[in-house]
Amino acid sequence: MPRVPQTTAATPIAFVHCIVQAYQRRGMDASAALQQAHIAPEQLQNPVARVTAMQFEALSSHAMRELDDEALGWFGRRLPWGSYGMLARASISAPNLGVALQRWCRHHGLIAGDIALTLNTDAGTATLTLTEHRDLGVLREFCLVSILRNFHGLACWLVDSRIPLTGAQFPFGRPDHGAVYQVLFSAPALFNQAQAAISFDASYLTLPLRRDEAALRQMLMRALPLTVLQYRRDRLLVQRVRQALANQPADTHSADDLAALLAMSPRTLHRQLKDEGASLQALKDEVRRTRAQDLLLRTRRPIKQVAQTTGFQNEKSFMRAFKAWTGQSPAEFRNAQAACR
Repeated sequence: MPRVPQTTAATPIAFVHCIVQAYQRRGMDASAALQQAHIAPEQLQNPVARVTAMQFEALSSHAMRELDDEALGWFGRRLPWGSYGMLARASISAPNLGVALQRWCRHHGLIAGDIALTLNTDAGTATLTLTEHRDLGVLREFCLVSILRNFHGLACWLVDSRIPLTGAQFPFGRPDHGAVYQVLFSAPALFNQAQAAISFDASYLTLPLRRDEAALRQMLMRALPLTVLQYRRDRLLVQRVRQALANQPADTHSADDLAALLAMSPRTLHRQLKDEGASLQALKDEVRRTRAQDLLLRTRRPIKQVAQTTGFQNEKSFMRAFKAWTGQSPAEFRNAQAACR
């Protein structure tokens, strides 16, 4: 039997019980699937036990094939092996992520009428809402969590990018294992809400897809790989950093402050910016330069006041930086622009 790689054990044993129950409903034995995932019988008896993402993927993969149900018992009808692959193929030809995810939502309703997925945008935030059309019973939590995580994983895979969630909400009370939701979604989780939903920056919807048929075939060789893949790259991180520096200057004085605002560590911030060919200092300079030029052109504020407004400790350091950026002093820049009008 292959050795299962060890990662942080975060998946609640309650979700393992749900898969075991799916077997029991079909009059089948889950022992082989549990053995394949290296989940010992005594773990099932411990209500606070956790399994790793890799263990849960192995369990899910075996169960989906053995039960021939990619929904693992969630819905009134089985979703035979390959159902979600069919949805992915219908989405992969889309021109951007937004169109691909809208297709996914629409087509999901054709194969599983028990729920409906709706993607909307408002004030720069994209929200996927899950509406239940029937009682999902004891598998409800497992179903809602899995559908939302798979949708998020699919979105990240399609554009080969981290897509940070800004929130997750659920229409049930906080379970005993509620603390793991921060790990499962990496976002604040709200319970006892009207519907299940996740939200993220709508700018990601404009990204072009970066996967082709060959990549899709490789991905579909495994079940639920989307829930365990970690994406280091965030293709919109540079844009997000620019916006934070420009719109919240008081909260972004240091790398630590900025990283906290973006819900990541300073080390991760620097590493991901480097992956995108950028640096925090260069972005700070770009935002400061743009702000300084705007103030010099649109206002008659004294140079000292422009320096303070753009975050410089004194006028001398501002003048030195501005000349390095533009080849002109602030006064020369202002006068030259005025002469061109």
